[in-house]
Amino acid sequence: MNYKVKLLIILLLFFNSCVGTGTSGLFGTGVSVAVDPRSVGTQIDDSIMQKNLTTRLMLHDKKYFLSVKSKVLDGRIFITGKVDNPEEKLKITKLAWETEGVRSVRNDINIKEEFNFKQSAKDILITSQLRTALIVNKEVKSRNYQIDTYKKRIYIYGIAENKDELKLVVEEANSILDVEKVIASILLMEDLRIQKN
Repeated sequence: MNYKVKLLIILLLFFNSCVGTGTSGLFGTGVSVAVDPRSVGTQIDDSIMQKNLTTRLMLHDKKYFLSVKSKVLDGRIFITGKVDNPEEKLKITKLAWETEGVRSVRNDINIKEEFNFKQSAKDILITSQLRTALIVNKEVKSRNYQIDTYKKRIYIYGIAENKDELKLVVEEANSILDVEKVIASILLMEDLRIQKN
Protein backbone atom coordinates (compact mmCIF):
# COMPACT_ATOMS: atom_id res chain seq x y z
CA MET A 1 0.00 0.00 0.00
CA ASN A 2 1.43 3.36 -0.86
CA TYR A 3 2.09 6.10 1.66
CA LYS A 4 -0.85 8.33 0.65
CA VAL A 5 -3.44 5.57 1.06
CA LYS A 6 -2.09 4.65 4.50
CA LEU A 7 -2.14 8.29 5.54
CA LEU A 8 -5.70 8.70 4.27
CA ILE A 9 -6.93 5.67 6.24
CA ILE A 10 -5.21 6.88 9.41
CA LEU A 11 -6.68 10.37 9.01
CA LEU A 12 -10.16 8.98 8.41
CA LEU A 13 -9.98 6.85 11.52
CA PHE A 14 -8.48 9.70 13.56
CA PHE A 15 -11.00 12.37 12.56
CA ASN A 16 -14.08 10.18 12.55
CA SER A 17 -13.66 8.07 15.66
CA CYS A 18 -14.48 8.36 19.33
CA VAL A 19 -17.09 11.08 19.21
CA GLY A 20 -17.62 12.45 22.71
CA THR A 21 -20.97 12.04 24.38
CA GLY A 22 -23.45 14.63 23.21
CA THR A 23 -21.29 16.00 20.38
CA SER A 24 -21.19 15.85 16.62
CA GLY A 25 -18.45 14.12 14.67
CA LEU A 26 -16.44 15.83 11.97
CA PHE A 27 -18.13 13.92 9.16
CA GLY A 28 -21.74 13.82 10.32
CA THR A 29 -24.17 13.80 13.12
CA GLY A 30 -22.93 12.00 16.19
CA VAL A 31 -25.41 10.31 18.47
CA SER A 32 -24.68 10.33 22.16
CA VAL A 33 -24.08 6.86 23.55
CA ALA A 34 -26.15 7.77 26.60
CA VAL A 35 -29.36 8.48 24.66
CA ASP A 36 -28.99 6.28 21.58
CA PRO A 37 -31.61 3.51 21.75
CA ARG A 38 -29.22 0.97 20.21
CA SER A 39 -27.04 -1.14 22.47
CA VAL A 40 -23.41 -0.07 22.78
CA GLY A 41 -22.36 -3.20 20.88
CA THR A 42 -24.70 -2.38 18.01
CA GLN A 43 -23.45 1.22 17.95
CA ILE A 44 -19.86 -0.04 17.71
CA ASP A 45 -20.75 -2.55 14.98
CA ASP A 46 -22.56 0.18 13.01
CA SER A 47 -19.63 2.58 13.44
CA ILE A 48 -17.16 -0.03 12.21
CA MET A 49 -19.36 -0.82 9.21
CA GLN A 50 -19.68 2.89 8.37
CA LYS A 51 -15.91 3.48 8.60
CA ASN A 52 -15.27 0.35 6.54
CA LEU A 53 -17.63 1.52 3.79
CA THR A 54 -16.28 5.09 3.85
CA THR A 55 -12.70 3.84 3.56
CA ARG A 56 -13.53 1.48 0.69
CA LEU A 57 -15.40 4.26 -1.14
CA MET A 58 -12.38 6.55 -0.70
CA LEU A 59 -10.01 3.90 -1.99
CA HIS A 60 -12.26 3.39 -5.01
CA ASP A 61 -12.43 7.12 -5.83
CA LYS A 62 -11.39 10.09 -3.67
CA LYS A 63 -14.23 12.30 -4.93
CA TYR A 64 -16.72 10.16 -2.94
CA PHE A 65 -15.29 11.68 0.24
CA LEU A 66 -17.38 14.83 -0.31
CA SER A 67 -20.08 13.66 -2.70
CA VAL A 68 -21.39 10.53 -0.91
CA LYS A 69 -22.69 10.23 2.66
CA SER A 70 -23.56 7.04 4.45
CA LYS A 71 -25.34 6.19 7.69
CA VAL A 72 -25.51 2.75 9.29
CA LEU A 73 -28.32 1.92 11.71
CA ASP A 74 -28.69 -1.59 13.11
CA GLY A 75 -26.78 -3.09 10.17
CA ARG A 76 -28.85 -1.19 7.60
CA ILE A 77 -26.88 1.11 5.30
CA PHE A 78 -28.43 4.34 4.01
CA ILE A 79 -26.53 6.20 1.26
CA THR A 80 -27.13 9.70 -0.10
CA GLY A 81 -25.20 12.08 -2.30
CA LYS A 82 -24.54 12.83 -5.93
CA VAL A 83 -22.55 10.98 -8.57
CA ASP A 84 -21.80 11.61 -12.24
CA ASN A 85 -23.54 8.60 -13.80
CA PRO A 86 -25.74 5.56 -13.05
CA GLU A 87 -22.78 3.16 -13.23
CA GLU A 88 -21.19 4.89 -10.22
CA LYS A 89 -24.45 4.58 -8.29
CA LEU A 90 -24.52 0.83 -8.98
CA LYS A 91 -20.85 0.45 -7.99
CA ILE A 92 -21.48 2.22 -4.66
CA THR A 93 -24.49 -0.02 -4.00
CA LYS A 94 -22.32 -3.07 -4.69
CA LEU A 95 -19.60 -1.78 -2.33
CA ALA A 96 -22.23 -1.22 0.37
CA TRP A 97 -23.59 -4.77 0.01
CA GLU A 98 -20.03 -6.13 0.29
CA THR A 99 -19.68 -4.57 3.76
CA GLU A 100 -19.44 -7.29 6.39
CA GLY A 101 -22.55 -7.50 8.59
CA VAL A 102 -24.88 -5.52 6.30
CA ARG A 103 -28.58 -6.39 6.57
CA SER A 104 -29.93 -4.04 3.89
CA VAL A 105 -28.87 -1.13 1.68
CA ARG A 106 -30.98 1.89 0.76
CA ASN A 107 -29.38 3.92 -2.02
CA ASP A 108 -30.82 7.42 -2.37
CA ILE A 109 -27.91 8.71 -4.47
CA ASN A 110 -28.85 11.12 -7.25
CA ILE A 111 -27.18 11.64 -10.61
CA LYS A 112 -25.49 15.07 -10.84
CA GLU A 113 -26.87 17.83 -12.97
CA GLU A 114 -25.57 21.31 -13.61
CA PHE A 115 -24.93 23.22 -10.39
CA ASN A 116 -27.80 25.49 -9.42
CA PHE A 117 -26.91 27.92 -6.62
CA LYS A 118 -30.54 28.88 -5.98
CA GLN A 119 -31.60 25.23 -5.63
CA SER A 120 -28.66 24.41 -3.37
CA ALA A 121 -29.43 27.38 -1.12
CA LYS A 122 -33.09 26.33 -0.94
CA ASP A 123 -32.09 22.76 0.01
CA ILE A 124 -29.81 24.05 2.78
CA LEU A 125 -32.64 26.27 4.06
CA ILE A 126 -35.09 23.34 4.11
CA THR A 127 -32.60 21.15 6.00
CA SER A 128 -31.96 23.95 8.51
CA GLN A 129 -35.67 24.56 9.04
CA LEU A 130 -36.36 20.89 9.74
CA ARG A 131 -33.32 20.51 12.00
CA THR A 132 -34.44 23.57 14.01
CA ALA A 133 -38.04 22.33 14.23
CA LEU A 134 -36.85 18.96 15.56
CA ILE A 135 -34.51 20.56 18.10
CA VAL A 136 -37.25 22.87 19.39
CA ASN A 137 -39.85 20.09 19.61
CA LYS A 138 -39.43 18.49 23.05
CA GLU A 139 -41.31 15.34 21.96
CA VAL A 140 -38.57 14.46 19.44
CA LYS A 141 -35.01 13.34 20.14
CA SER A 142 -33.49 15.35 17.30
CA ARG A 143 -29.99 13.91 17.70
CA ASN A 144 -31.32 10.52 16.52
CA TYR A 145 -31.90 11.87 12.99
CA GLN A 146 -29.77 12.67 9.97
CA ILE A 147 -31.34 14.98 7.39
CA ASP A 148 -30.34 15.49 3.76
CA THR A 149 -32.22 17.58 1.20
CA TYR A 150 -31.85 17.37 -2.57
CA LYS A 151 -34.09 19.23 -5.02
CA LYS A 152 -36.73 19.95 -2.36
CA ARG A 153 -36.86 16.28 -1.36
CA ILE A 154 -36.02 15.60 2.29
CA TYR A 155 -34.29 12.34 3.20
CA ILE A 156 -34.55 11.52 6.91
CA TYR A 157 -32.60 8.67 8.50
CA GLY A 158 -32.78 7.74 12.14
CA ILE A 159 -34.37 5.90 15.02
CA ALA A 160 -37.73 6.90 16.53
CA GLU A 161 -38.61 6.05 20.12
CA ASN A 162 -42.16 5.16 19.04
CA LYS A 163 -44.70 5.54 16.23
CA ASP A 164 -45.88 8.90 17.56
CA GLU A 165 -42.37 10.35 17.29
CA LEU A 166 -41.98 8.93 13.79
CA LYS A 167 -45.28 10.50 12.73
CA LEU A 168 -44.31 13.82 14.33
CA VAL A 169 -40.95 13.95 12.47
CA VAL A 170 -42.61 13.24 9.11
CA GLU A 171 -45.33 15.84 9.81
CA GLU A 172 -42.69 18.45 10.69
CA ALA A 173 -40.90 17.72 7.40
CA ASN A 174 -44.09 17.90 5.36
CA SER A 175 -45.05 21.23 6.96
CA ILE A 176 -41.98 23.05 5.61
CA LEU A 177 -42.71 25.40 2.73
CA ASP A 178 -41.63 24.19 -0.75
CA VAL A 179 -40.96 20.58 0.26
CA GLU A 180 -42.01 18.32 -2.60
CA LYS A 181 -41.47 14.93 -1.01
CA VAL A 182 -40.36 13.41 2.30
CA ILE A 183 -38.48 10.13 2.15
CA ALA A 184 -38.32 8.81 5.71
CA SER A 185 -36.07 5.85 6.46
CA ILE A 186 -36.81 5.85 10.15
CA LEU A 187 -36.53 2.70 12.25
CA LEU A 188 -38.63 2.20 15.34
CA MET A 189 -36.72 1.41 18.50
CA GLU A 190 -38.83 -1.73 18.95
CA ASP A 191 -37.63 -3.00 15.55
CA LEU A 192 -33.93 -2.91 16.47
CA ARG A 193 -32.22 -6.29 16.82
CA ILE A 194 -30.68 -5.47 20.18
CA GLN A 195 -31.95 -2.63 22.32
CA LYS A 196 -30.45 -0.88 25.28
CA ASN A 197 -31.85 -2.11 28.59
